[in-house]
Formats: sequence, C-alpha cells, structure tokens
Amino acid sequence: MAAEEEEIIDRLPVDLLAHIFLLFSSFTDLAQASGVCRKWREGVRRSVARRERLSFSGWKMDDESTARLVREAYNLKELDISKSCWGCRITDDGLYKISLAKCVSNLTSISLWGIAGITDRGVVQLISRTISLQHLNIGGTFITDESLFAIAQSCTHLKAIVLWRCCHVTESGLVALVNNCRKLESINVFGMRVPVDCFIRLLAISPALQLKPAAVHLNVASVPFWAVH
Repeated sequence: MAAEEEEIIDRLPVDLLAHIFLLFSSFTDLAQASGVCRKWREGVRRSVARRERLSFSGWKMDDESTARLVREAYNLKELDISKSCWGCRITDDGLYKISLAKCVSNLTSISLWGIAGITDRGVVQLISRTISLQHLNIGGTFITDESLFAIAQSCTHLKAIVLWRCCHVTESGLVALVNNCRKLESINVFGMRVPVDCFIRLLAISPALQLKPAAVHLNVASVPFWAVH
C-alpha cells in the first residue's frame, strides 16, 4: 500500500505540487519538502514564485535565507520581516541583498518593525528601489532623517507609514516626507521626540493628513492605527 501511495505522489505534476506547497505556511516544512527530490524542489520553487505575500515574523531568519526566498518570489507584493519573539538577525547587508530582487519594484507593503540590526544604510538601499510602495512600517528602528529623505524621493505613492518610537527622526525629515509624498494619508508618530508645532506644520502642508496619536492633542479626527497585514 505504501509503495502504491508513493507511486501516486510521484505521478503528481509539478504545477499541482506547487499549488499544494503554496498552502504551506512553515518555511521549515518547505525546506524539508525541497529536500525530498528534484521534482519536489522544483514544486517548492514554483510555489514561492507564485506568492504575493511573505511574512517572516515569528521565524528566526538571517540575511542570506531571507534574501534567497525574496529573490524567488517573483510575484511578491507584501513583505513582512518584523522582529519576533525569536529574534531577528536581519542586517543592512540583508536589506541590500533583498533590494537586488526583481520583485522589489513591485512591492506595495513592507514591514521592518523593531529590527534593531538595521540602519539608514540598509533602509536607503532597499527604499531606493521600492517605487510602488504604499505602506511602510519602520517603527521601533534607529533610522534618522536620512531614511525619510530617501523615502520622500523614491516612494511617491506612499499612503501610510509607521514611525513608532523612531526617536532619531526630526522635523526636517517629516516635512520632507509630507512635502514629497503627496498621496500620504497617515503617519503613526507615537513616541517620537518632535514638538507639537511640527505636527501643526505637517497639517498645514497636508490638511487631510491623519496623525496618530498626536491627532488627539491637535483636535483633529482620530484614526485607527495602521499596521502591515
């Protein structure tokens, strides 16, 4: 019976295997499946290529393994490599390697939330190629105005950004962001070390801009916190 079942599995076309592997959420399971045989490895490769969303949150990923998967995901639109309870070993080198992937120019959503190992150098390298980006979460990182200047220059379609506790960002970076990203709808500014006058200036530039949670203190409409899905 086992031999017969094995023969049935062996007869499955690669595209059907790819569809099955597309349902896998565990990267460990995908890695194990890829090691079964050449046919399964191709099925895993095609399944990754079809994915429009990759989330590494909750997985202990390093620069090379993350970049390798992103390079294979040709149809990728949403990328989440947020810090997790297991720790994250993504560095500027990893962001640079990810920036070389063909899918990067088509990304509409990126979350780098809480990754302590990245700096402006890596963020700028990645952001410079994300010309379709609409949603960005870089809260809890150590970025400065340099990253915001790059975002302002490259991400003209940006609609929402999370700058939660980005304490090294100043008014100059925020003003550049709002001036250049004319489609920007909301900014999460919780924990930032900028004066209230800065937020008033941002609203003068873009009256419809939604600030969270500073909106409460400025007597403008309160809006829900935006997060990368």
